[in-house]
This record gives sequence, structure tokens and C-alpha cells, in this order.
Amino acid sequence: MAGRYPAAWLDELRARADIVQTVSAYVPLKKNGRNYWGLCPFHGEKTASFSVSPEKQMYYCFGCKAGGSVIQFIMDIERLSYQEAVALLAERVHMTLPEMREDPNYEQRREQRNRLLALNREAARIFHEQLFTDAGAPMLEYLRKRGVSDAAIRKFGLGAATSSWDQLYQTLRLKDFTEEELRLAGLCVVDEAHDGKPRRVRDMFRQRVIYPIIDQYGNVLAFGGRCMDGRQPKYLNTSDTPVFNKRLGVYAANLLRKERGLERVILVEGYMDVVALTQFGVRGVCATLGTALTPEQARLLKRFAPKVYLAYDGDSAGQHAILRGLDILAAENIPARVLDFPDGLDPDEFIRRDGPEAFEHLPVLLPEAYRIRRLADSFDLSAQDGRIEYAKACAPILRDLEPVDLEAQLQRLTVQTGFSREVLLEQIGRSAPVQKPTLPQRSHRYEERQTPPGQNPERVRAEETLISLFSTGQLPKDIAEEKDFEDPLLNSLYVALKEGASAPALIEAQETEADRARVSRLLQLPVGRDTDEMLLMARQCLTRLRRSRIEERIDAIQRDINHLEGAEKERAMAEYLALGQSLIELK
Repeated sequence: MAGRYPAAWLDELRARADIVQTVSAYVPLKKNGRNYWGLCPFHGEKTASFSVSPEKQMYYCFGCKAGGSVIQFIMDIERLSYQEAVALLAERVHMTLPEMREDPNYEQRREQRNRLLALNREAARIFHEQLFTDAGAPMLEYLRKRGVSDAAIRKFGLGAATSSWDQLYQTLRLKDFTEEELRLAGLCVVDEAHDGKPRRVRDMFRQRVIYPIIDQYGNVLAFGGRCMDGRQPKYLNTSDTPVFNKRLGVYAANLLRKERGLERVILVEGYMDVVALTQFGVRGVCATLGTALTPEQARLLKRFAPKVYLAYDGDSAGQHAILRGLDILAAENIPARVLDFPDGLDPDEFIRRDGPEAFEHLPVLLPEAYRIRRLADSFDLSAQDGRIEYAKACAPILRDLEPVDLEAQLQRLTVQTGFSREVLLEQIGRSAPVQKPTLPQRSHRYEERQTPPGQNPERVRAEETLISLFSTGQLPKDIAEEKDFEDPLLNSLYVALKEGASAPALIEAQETEADRARVSRLLQLPVGRDTDEMLLMARQCLTRLRRSRIEERIDAIQRDINHLEGAEKERAMAEYLALGQSLIELK
């Protein structure tokens, strides 16, 4: 890794980037003997086992065995590559990278960058102070109405641009920043003289709530502004500048960097979504900067957590953006999930309505599950041809799913299309797993029970789906009847659920491990994104069950009617006609 840098230059970098000072910016250290000690930032511990040696300029954790130089520490703590860590340290200690020494414009560019970052930092301070003045009252009132606390305002450095045409410009000019620097930073606009009108310089942001865009190193790169007086655009963002490229960063990256042990990053669309979720205690939230997710942003997010959860708005634009985001994440080999919000709500609206506990229990969809859900919108599932084409289109999406995940999707598809599980598996190109003989070990006692002898597998799956739907508590208690469940276990579950039994009680009530495993699976399967979809699925299952029952009874009458006579034959014929009419109504 160090091959591209001269050894002497790296020695100087390590010496100037003193490891005790560098680590102390992230970990509280106390001197004990010749070394400094603290709690390891790379694994949870209560007793300090993380040692920093000023003499050796290295660190070592006696708990998790992490160790190395100051460069390795920055790589691990900031989630950077070797080259990025070296560049960051060099910037901090004002060393020129070796490849830049012969570039005559490098120092000029670095000085310009430092000036623009200082300008943005000062602008952010002014915006924040203005929020609490009379001129900033409309913006503060807006934030209050949105439920933003003072702590959140400070955490995100929120501010206000007043209605003045050039107040920010004039204030920053008095602080020795030039007009050209203000223009380069995207903080002012220059209207050149034309048609007899004089030249004028005006502020880019006016009468807006201001959201500073801060990178993972704490630099203020740009600003987003939400309009308060109805002018368009509603949200105005800084255009690309010498220090800002909207494709490369995310909003709240500075907060992401401070999070330790994140299992997933939650990516949302808007600034307020980030503010609201963070205020309610949700960890690892960030947003794209007015663009669809880019590969560069995806790679940045991968540094902070192994998975990315997409939590976009419920409108059509948000749903389309999810599909594009899933493509980007897949191309970067980043595991992804989709958070499923009910009632078309966005994250901000949902968490304010239902609270953080409900947020933590939102359905989490696999990319394949989300894709086939969106795919259903492209087909007429009320027509046989539409269901056929839909099933064919879903097949390649589901082909590589793990067996458990595939089973959950097959359950939905059997309801939506009417095709059996076996037919769908054949279309997908996978066959049902073959049961291999095994020794009677405990680890094999929880395998899913096969369809009971003499029962129709398709009917049992429909009954199981009904139980899963009914267990959510979101369906009317009278939507089904006891006679709809021919499987004895499922019938007993329906009766118990209708009487208000809890899931743990139902599981504990089962006498065999096989039944306990089956009930546990049914009560935990994800079904439906909202009440309307669950109602539709339940009615489809009930229609299929009742139609099957009627068809079987009609077949039985047809077999027996020639052996009947008199009144008994007339009753059978009347029942036959009534069943036929019921079948027509169901179809």
C-alpha cells in the first residue's frame, strides 16, 4: 500500500500526525505508565484494553487484537482506503502529497479550498444565529410546527436566510471574503448590468430554512434551503463548487461518522426525514443531496455499515427511486433492504404519527420482494393472461433467492396468480427440495410439516395464508368462518385468534415440536404492506377455498345423483343448482 509514497515522506507524516493527538480526537485517553489507555473504538468493552504508545507511534487493543500505525487507525475509524487516509492526514498536518509537489497549481487550489471551507463555516454560523432573530421568526416557527427540537436544531446546525437581498453578502464581505469567493461557494449570484439595469449582487438563499451540508470530516461544503414564501423551487441546493459535488456525499455524513457498530445505514430522500428520524433516536440516517443515489454515494455508505436500507417517500417518484437505488447498490455488491411504510407516508410523517417503536417494527423487504411488488402494477391480475405474464416476469427475479425467502414469495404468488407452488417452482427453474433420510437428531425436528394425507396442498397453503393474515389483527374477525379451515390445526388457530389469543400462547399450546414450528412460522411470515392489500389477499384466499369446496361438492353430486331416487334426488338436484349459482357468483 505504501509503495506509491517515499518511505521518508511517510515517516515524516507519521511523526507529524502524532498518534496520541490523532487518537485522542476519537477516544478519551488517560496516561498510565509509558502508554495511554482508553476504551477500544472498534469493539464494545467496559474495561480499557486499548493502548497507544507515543514512543512506538502505534496502538493495540488487547481485546479485539486491532493494532497498527496512525494511518491504519484513520483507515479503520474513518472507513477509508489507504490512499484516502494518507491524504486526510496530510491535509490535517499541512503536508503536500508527493505527487503534488511538482504541480505548480496545487498550493493555489489548496488555499482556495481552505478559504471556501472557512467561508461556508462562517455562513453556517450566520444562518444559525439568524434563526433566533425577528427576521428568522418565520423559519423558526416552521421548524417548531414540524416538531423540531432545540437540540435537533443545534445538532444539525439549522439556520435561516432572511428576506434581505444581500445581507449575507454584505456581512461576509466585511469579514474579508471576496465577491469571487462568495460566487464560487454558491452563496451569491451576480446579475450583470443589462438593458439599462445596474450590476447587482444578491444572496442565493433568501427567506428559507437552511440545512448545512457537512461532510464526514466536519467541513461545511454547501447548503440546502427550504422556501417559506411559496417561491419555486421549494428546495434550493448549492450547485457544484470547487469544494462540493452533490454526487459524492450525503446529508448528515458527519453524524454517520460518529456512529459505532452500525448494522445498517437508513437512506431517505429529504433533509427533514433525516432530522425527524434522528430526533426520535433512529441511528445511521442520511439522505442523498437532491439527486438519485449514485455509485459514489453507495461506496461512501458502505464505509459506515454493511447494509443499506432504502426508506424513500411513498409517492410514485419515491418508489421509482427505490428501484434505481436497488440497482446501484447491487452493482456495488452492497446488501440492500426496503423499509415498507403504510398509507403512502414518508419517514418523517410516519415516525411523528406512530413513533419510534413502530418504526423499528416496519416490514423490511428483500430487493426481490420489492421488485415483484412493483412488477404487479404492470399487469392486469384480474385477467388470466395478466396473471400468466406476471408469473413469468417474476420467475427470473426469484431464481436466486434463499429457500426461506423464496417460500415467503411463493406464498404471495400463489395467491396472486392462482398457480400452485410446484408450477411456480418449475417456471422459476427450481425444484422442490428432496427430503433426505436423516438420523432422528433434535436439529431436524423443526422441519416444516408436510401437507397432511388426504388434504389438497393448494388448499392448505391458502388456509395457512389466511392464518398469517388473520394473525396481524388488521382483518375483521368475521371475514372468515370455521368451515373455511379443513386442516384441524389451522381451524383451531383460527378459533383461538378470533377469541383474542396471543401468538406466544398459541405456540406454547401446541403439543408437538412440529406443530410449534409450523405455528411459529405462520405467525411470523410477512404478509401484505397495508390493510387494503391484506384484505384483498384474504378475499382471494377465501374465494379460492370456497370455490374449491363447491366444485368438490358438485363433483360428488354428479357422481351420486344417478343412484338417487324420488325426493332425495330432487334435493340433490336443487343443491346442485344452488351450488352452480354460488360458483358463478364467486367467479
